[in-house]
Amino acid sequence: MQTGRHIAVVEDDVDIMELVSLHLRKERFGVTGFLNGTGFLRSLDGEPPMLVVLDLMLPDVDGFEICRLLRTRPSYSAIPIIILTARTGETDRVLGLELGADDYVIKPFSPRELTARVKAVLRRTSKQEAVTEMIDIDGLVRIDPQKYEVMVENTRIDLTATEFRILQLLASKRGWVFSRERILTHLWGNDKMVLDRTIDVHIKNLREKMGKAAALIKNMRGIGYKLEA
Repeated sequence: MQTGRHIAVVEDDVDIMELVSLHLRKERFGVTGFLNGTGFLRSLDGEPPMLVVLDLMLPDVDGFEICRLLRTRPSYSAIPIIILTARTGETDRVLGLELGADDYVIKPFSPRELTARVKAVLRRTSKQEAVTEMIDIDGLVRIDPQKYEVMVENTRIDLTATEFRILQLLASKRGWVFSRERILTHLWGNDKMVLDRTIDVHIKNLREKMGKAAALIKNMRGIGYKLEA
């Protein structure tokens, strides 16, 4: 998927949208703002963004629904999503992660922290693109970093950027146990601003998408995860 060089900010509060856009532009990011979900979804027919900052409570389309649509369309499934919302409940956080969001920021928020999270997500995405070695797991699963493609029994499955990097990490050293902390460090480096539970949610989604191959990912209770053929 070829994405553009701009960040989409989908936020119905004009003041917040302008605040976020201002701080992102200070960091030399191109920014396109949308006051509703409909306009944003229509824009995807042109040049898709490299990242989306997404409010949940939009006037026309529920933010969760936008997140789900992006993750279920192959052309857009790899676009990183950072949810920016006033919803503070744990249920909302978990649902956002289950739908494929890469991060979840609660209002009121620090614009500097949001910008740091944007940079962290984009850094790990660029690191993922730098890895080119094909990984084949006993002919059952094939991971192709160059094409950003995972095949299970010759059928492509669409993963989020975070799910892809977790699978790639586990598959890089089959049989090794990776702690949640180690996986978090691999994904975010020194920019870790999420909870260990985030990994469990992404693993759950990954297993569901892998179908029969889900059994390859083993949960080492109290420690972390590993991939075994």
